[in-house]
Amino acid sequence: MAKKTDKYKFIVEYFSKAQPDVASELHFTSAYELLVATMLAAQCTDKRVNMVTPALFAAYPTVSDLAKATEEEVLTYVKSVSYPNSKSKHLVQMAQMAVSDFGGEIPSTMEELTRLPGVGRKTANVVLAFAFEQAAMPVDTHVFRVSHRLGLVPSTAKTPEAVEKELVKHFPKEYISRAHHWLLLHGRYVCTARKPHCENCPLVSICDTKMSAN
Repeated sequence: MAKKTDKYKFIVEYFSKAQPDVASELHFTSAYELLVATMLAAQCTDKRVNMVTPALFAAYPTVSDLAKATEEEVLTYVKSVSYPNSKSKHLVQMAQMAVSDFGGEIPSTMEELTRLPGVGRKTANVVLAFAFEQAAMPVDTHVFRVSHRLGLVPSTAKTPEAVEKELVKHFPKEYISRAHHWLLLHGRYVCTARKPHCENCPLVSICDTKMSAN
């Protein structure tokens, strides 16, 4: 069984060559757009969100514009995503706080972002990593699953935040945000939840789960 340090080194070396330029599958041009898209993407596909956001951003091009909208107005744009009523409410409340507390700007710290209604730690980390280019590690279901299966984190890391802390501790700082994408995409397309495609997995040599199944 590979040592944990060797696992991290292997992942960085492999994906740096195989996927050197990774980016969010959500479409955005600003921190505001990324925040909105990420809030909408909770328990919803990026593809669906990308279908919804062009009209939404055309109607509300800035967070100040969104702050003036009603929940009912926003709902007409986002009704096809999961949990549209609560997301419409949170989007308007988020925008209103961004205007009232942050001068109409999207804040760039974890503490400030998670003060915004509807913004949890994972969403905040996405914005920090990909709008503000900080060394942040969002942990979604894919990252959580892959990290445990590979043995990158101990079995005692039972929460997304615990997994995040382990990953941030072991990945070199300059690779942290890219490593999020590497693990996410690996979980989305290869190390899938129900039937992982181990036969096509480039990480099988360092995988605790696959090795223990042999």
